[in-house]
Amino acid sequence: MDSAVIVVGAGPVGLMLAAELRLADVPVVVLEQLQKPTGQSRALGFTVRTMEVLDQRGLLPRFGEIATSSVGHFGGLLVDFGMLDSPHGTSHGIPQARTEEVLGEWAAELGADIRRGHQVVSLAADPYGVEVEVRTATGTERLRASYVVGCDGGRSTVRKLGGFSFPGTPGTMEMMLADVKGCDIPAHPFGHRVSGGVAMSAPLGDGVHRIIVREHGAPARSRPADFPEVAEAWQRLTGQDIGNAEALWASSFSDASRQATAYRRDRILLAGDAAHIHLPAGGQGMNVGLQDVVNLGWKLAAQIHGWAPPALLDTYHRERHPVGERLLMNTRAQGLLFLGGDEVQPLRDVLTELIALPSVGLHLAHMVTGLEVGYDTGPGEHPLLGRRIPHQELVGDTGKTSTTELLHQGRGVLLDLADDPALRRIASAWHGRVDVFSGHAHAPADDGPFTRTSALLVRPDGHVAWAAPGAGELPRALHRWFGAPR
Repeated sequence: MDSAVIVVGAGPVGLMLAAELRLADVPVVVLEQLQKPTGQSRALGFTVRTMEVLDQRGLLPRFGEIATSSVGHFGGLLVDFGMLDSPHGTSHGIPQARTEEVLGEWAAELGADIRRGHQVVSLAADPYGVEVEVRTATGTERLRASYVVGCDGGRSTVRKLGGFSFPGTPGTMEMMLADVKGCDIPAHPFGHRVSGGVAMSAPLGDGVHRIIVREHGAPARSRPADFPEVAEAWQRLTGQDIGNAEALWASSFSDASRQATAYRRDRILLAGDAAHIHLPAGGQGMNVGLQDVVNLGWKLAAQIHGWAPPALLDTYHRERHPVGERLLMNTRAQGLLFLGGDEVQPLRDVLTELIALPSVGLHLAHMVTGLEVGYDTGPGEHPLLGRRIPHQELVGDTGKTSTTELLHQGRGVLLDLADDPALRRIASAWHGRVDVFSGHAHAPADDGPFTRTSALLVRPDGHVAWAAPGAGELPRALHRWFGAPR
């Protein structure tokens, strides 16, 4: 084997997966066909759930000062994110290029082998591994790994070569975008609906504005738009001439909506846009992709190291495919609301009234920020079971820490909150896979879940796999998620 895992694609999703694998001491090679990053940024920030995920790996300080907001939208209709129970808000102003830079540095520090100018041209899988043929500037080479993961975007080569089915709906409409400077553009971050379509604009800093236009009746095209086309559409919709502005880049996208029927075919897996494409409503695409690979990384590492319990790797598809289905559902709904013509205005009016109801607003906020996601981790009645563990300050024998900090190393964690030596003795048989913390919650909320909790078993991705009282015996959960004891 040239590596345990080959990751195809050095975008944010591929780099995050490489780092997650290296946290678990798994050799990984990342193959990227581009010689260098484009510097272009479709995604511009993180959802609340992604902020939590990055925080649990200690990554947020690497991004510097992060501007957050408690205001979001669903299909251009304002939603109050201030109702969400999270220490984080939705972040803005973090270009995808910066995310790639930070995650690339982290993955390299951890020992990932990132190879640029390597284009995958064929795959051949057998019961023992996958052979990858790669074209480089100097010729062709072959690499072999136990597993290959396609993180290579919506036109994924791995998905096509791996024979994955990718059903859905083709694009029926087009939106064009450009990042421009040298002109004064009014801000319409949630869209400005006019008779001919929709115009959106948002300042990105340093005099740069992101503009997005959708003209009613414009079909999806087979090539990206150029800036003169974007500028002409902007003038038709808004009356403003920006033709003399400096365009940093321009492109276009459609409302095509597709999802792989399986995220795994034996030793080949998919994540991010390789597994699901959709209208980029609310910037969810990259965020869901990052969450995909945080779910996958520790499971694939367990398989490589030989301690994965039966079917652990299959839970990647079982847990994340429904999340992708919900993603496609909500982005298609937002597309109708946001990009439709006058015929959708009555629906927008009704939904505006509904969003004002706290329960409806909270439901939509959870949906588009990823906070609704929970998994079936086993029987039990505890409110945290299957959910991502909330941030909680903790006090132990060695001082203060937090649930977030305990997950920095990407291992499972047993929280012994009732000083139970029997639980600690049980967990010691899984040393190296599960860290043990003994202590108590620092100033828990009077009505919070930690006030009724004596112990929690947390998976490396931050989701609660077992809780006491109410979820049965600890050894069963340890076997299910962390294999046989040493």
